[in-house]
Amino acid sequence: MKDIDKRNYKEGLRDGIPIALGYLTVSFTLGIAARNYGITAVQATVMSLTNSTSAGEFAAIAAIGAGTSYLELAIMQFVINLRYMLMSCSLSQSIDKSYPYYHRFIMGGGITDEIFGISVIRRNLNPFYMYGAMSTAIPAWAVGTCLGVIMGNVLPVNIVSALSVALYGMFIAIIIPPARDNKILAGVVIASMLVSVAFEYIPLLENITSGTKVIILTVLISALAAVLFPVEEDDEEDEYEE
Repeated sequence: MKDIDKRNYKEGLRDGIPIALGYLTVSFTLGIAARNYGITAVQATVMSLTNSTSAGEFAAIAAIGAGTSYLELAIMQFVINLRYMLMSCSLSQSIDKSYPYYHRFIMGGGITDEIFGISVIRRNLNPFYMYGAMSTAIPAWAVGTCLGVIMGNVLPVNIVSALSVALYGMFIAIIIPPARDNKILAGVVIASMLVSVAFEYIPLLENITSGTKVIILTVLISALAAVLFPVEEDDEEDEYEE
């Protein structure tokens, strides 16, 4: 490994520590949710190592508990995690051109929202910077999930029930700040909630499996929002400049 690679790897390890601490907390509640659906510690840990996405894993756990088919589960994960393909394309344009092409594939396999956030701002991105961040953050995500399953079997029932709500709190914390600043986004969030309620209580829709509901809602609402409220290129450029 070259000196510049070592330096970037160490920087990635350092910048990945805050992400790892956050992952450890959030994935703990994910592990509790997995335990509630009968998923073992080993199964949950392997799932977190190979699928580092809170929204995707939580949806998968609920779908597995509902007996969703493999095909439906695969389509649901594809739709939920589609944004990572866009992130991968973005980072592939900023990677140092002197590195072989295969680094792009390795980097793509470890992209999360947070790792993308600290990587996209670097010019001539060194792959080893991302490897450092991945080395810190992804194991923490898996360890937290494992601890959540194990501790879910040890802690009192009332504490486990309280901690299980924390994951929903995380999603709310992600949604509320940007929704307050963007009326269109706030409308999309409210529409998603209303349509989700409709899918639960309308007789013709209530029998649809949870996985299919996620797929339909994600594709339908995001497509309508894109058509009705397209983002102007000038607006995007202004945001990046800010």
